[in-house]
Amino acid sequence: MMKAAWYDRKGPARDVLQVGSVDTPEPGLQEVRVRVRASAVNPSDTKGRSGARGKTAMPFPRIIPHQDGAGVIDRVGEGVPASRVGERVWVYEAQLGRATGTAAEYVVVPAANAVTLPDNTSFAEGACLGIPAMTAHRCIFGDGPVQGQRILVAGGAGAVGFYAVQFAKWGGAASVIATVSRDAQAAAATSAGADHVINYRSENVAGRARDLTEGRGIDRIVDVAFGANLETSIAVLNPNGVISTYASDAVPEPKIPFWTILGKDITIHFVLVYAMPKSAHQRAAADITTCLSGNKLRHNIAKRFPLEEIAQAHEAVEKGDKIGNVIVEIAGAG
Repeated sequence: MMKAAWYDRKGPARDVLQVGSVDTPEPGLQEVRVRVRASAVNPSDTKGRSGARGKTAMPFPRIIPHQDGAGVIDRVGEGVPASRVGERVWVYEAQLGRATGTAAEYVVVPAANAVTLPDNTSFAEGACLGIPAMTAHRCIFGDGPVQGQRILVAGGAGAVGFYAVQFAKWGGAASVIATVSRDAQAAAATSAGADHVINYRSENVAGRARDLTEGRGIDRIVDVAFGANLETSIAVLNPNGVISTYASDAVPEPKIPFWTILGKDITIHFVLVYAMPKSAHQRAAADITTCLSGNKLRHNIAKRFPLEEIAQAHEAVEKGDKIGNVIVEIAGAG
């Protein structure tokens, strides 16, 4: 048996999340079992648990949540080299199409979804990587190289934006501008490597972006609030520019000004890590490994909770005022 968190129905975190003992899983064909040391709470985890956007049906009778985590492979299934036992790994999309995620002492995932974690990266840092870093990578590199480009990252202190700033700099961008809403976020975006920050609450983003690029405009935008930012994005984006967006919570059904976008030949790339092609996952994992090994990635952990306080961890993500990732630490595996 193992300790895990789960829910049998959807609803508020404190009402539905439980912690107790469940059967320890065994790996099958082309799978590995990971002793989980850290599990990340992402917005998609909390939305899935709460039944956001009317998705109140349970896809499985019982769900152990969380897509991302990190730990050590302790057992392998058929078709996986025994040499992987003992390997430190970060895990992504653990619960995709499955009932069991990383909010447990052990998780079984496809072998490809357990990526080697360099010794210079802690388990808590490794748990930050899956959804945020892979989404950021796709947003930055999904439409070609960014060498010499001017990039605007909306929400540069957020979990995705923080990594997007770093990937843009690593990819050779000429300038990276991040938007923020308060001083603490500005400090986080700057620590990630942003050349400039714009407070969208107190400054005119379009005007400041033009000034900061000396009138040359923006070549690529990474956007956390597509609908709310669309007018500004079109104004600052150069012809043939790209908007890569992964969220639009404030304006969930935005109206698209077709002719204005057409006039600039703008590409709008909608990025969903769960649906992006396998090749994009592979490239992201390879580049993340390169960056980690070369100490080229910083990580921003806002708060850590023990597994027994998973409901509070979910609430911390839902509150939305934390700068960085929320991590659930798993003790006692083994």
